[in-house]
Amino acid sequence: MSSLPPCPKCHSEYSYEDGALLVCPECAHEWSRDAAPAQEEQRVWKDAHGNPLQDGDSVTLIKDLKVKGSSSVIKVGTKVKNIRLIEGDHDIDCRIEGFGPMQLKSEFIKKA
Repeated sequence: MSSLPPCPKCHSEYSYEDGALLVCPECAHEWSRDAAPAQEEQRVWKDAHGNPLQDGDSVTLIKDLKVKGSSSVIKVGTKVKNIRLIEGDHDIDCRIEGFGPMQLKSEFIKKA
């Protein structure tokens, strides 16, 4: 039985030492033995009303949005299907009918 701690990422018990690091052969995560076990934070995306969002949700715009580099405006009430959540300032990646691929801020949408 190994006295090495399990992997903090996937909890595999098959970790091994590689120099000063510990390595998990299942997920390839590397960590220091001295490092305190960190709690990985999972970001929770929320719409303008505080409802949690997930990949694949349908949302509705709550504000007219100007399209940068164009004279077009995406009107309030436009429904967007199958969103993808991404990191960054514009945290929703989607495709809007008639406009094409767009990135939106979650503060301007509500869950449909």
